[in-house]
Amino acid sequence: MSEQMKALVKEGPRPGLVLVERPIPKIESDEIRIRVEATSVCGTDLHIYNWDTWAQSKVAQPLIVGHEFCGEVIEVGSAVTRFSVGERVAAESHVFCGTCRYCREGQAHICENEKIIGVQRDGCFAEQIVMPERCVWKTPEGLPVEIATLQEPLGNSVHVAMSGSVVGKDVLVMGCGPTGLFSIAIAKKCGARSIIAVDVQSYRLELAKALGADGAWNPVEVDIVSEYMEKTGGMGADVVFGMSGNGKAIEDSLRCLSRGGDYRFFGVPSDRVSVDLARDVIFKGARLQGIIGRKVWDTWKDMSRLLEEGLDLSPIVTHKIDLEDYETAFKLIQEGQCGKVVMFPNGIPASS
Repeated sequence: MSEQMKALVKEGPRPGLVLVERPIPKIESDEIRIRVEATSVCGTDLHIYNWDTWAQSKVAQPLIVGHEFCGEVIEVGSAVTRFSVGERVAAESHVFCGTCRYCREGQAHICENEKIIGVQRDGCFAEQIVMPERCVWKTPEGLPVEIATLQEPLGNSVHVAMSGSVVGKDVLVMGCGPTGLFSIAIAKKCGARSIIAVDVQSYRLELAKALGADGAWNPVEVDIVSEYMEKTGGMGADVVFGMSGNGKAIEDSLRCLSRGGDYRFFGVPSDRVSVDLARDVIFKGARLQGIIGRKVWDTWKDMSRLLEEGLDLSPIVTHKIDLEDYETAFKLIQEGQCGKVVMFPNGIPASS
């Protein structure tokens, strides 16, 4: 085995990433070594690439970036009992401690000691990654690698969409980045009556329709509040998926929420957001939920069942790129001209 591997690294406090040779990490007794077959690029990775205020406050460096991946187990530690060499796996990117109050209460997704791969510890934009056994998930049989790598971000959307019923509901999805697009497909699969998607990127609105949205509206062209209230006969949305952190999007979608409606916040604002709490929440008797990460392992089980039952994510994978061409991947995401970009550290397989 070579002692070095290719890795995409944030070397210091400045924009950009560099592709370098890094030592292959050693494994501890409770860890698993994984050959990365595919890795997908997230908005978080773009924050790190751009080195914005959020990244400066959160990201260790030097650091291998990336937190969404799938791969093959190539080595297991002496204490590992649930996985074997040759198995296909993905992983929970929030490395939870397992001992804090929240982990012991079954809420490892809000672990007070978590370390996120690609943010606080080395990630998966590399030929190999080492993960604790407690964070590894066996991938459903027959799942193509370009879909298997999406399980981590898909889990966010499963958490949003399945935090309450959408059966027979009118659903408004604010923001059609990948998590918003995933949530459309899930809501459709789970029996939503109608789904309206909102975004400023026409490229992503077309993807929203391909994934099952009944309407795809651009707020630059359409008054979202008046159009949505007219569409629903003045009743509003039973459920809102707040997948955008944009302040105007949050304000408009709260105004669209029905009396007794269910608002699920996932998109993170870059600053404080002002809302009319009395009009849009209290006097409506609205329910507000904050959603973060994936419930371990409930969300992963729900996600696997959805995939096994035919949840079709193929429209969202718009680009497949070799890791060495990472600049193209980040340019596409920066410009919003893509769905999900999948990179291959060990070469694009012939079947993809």
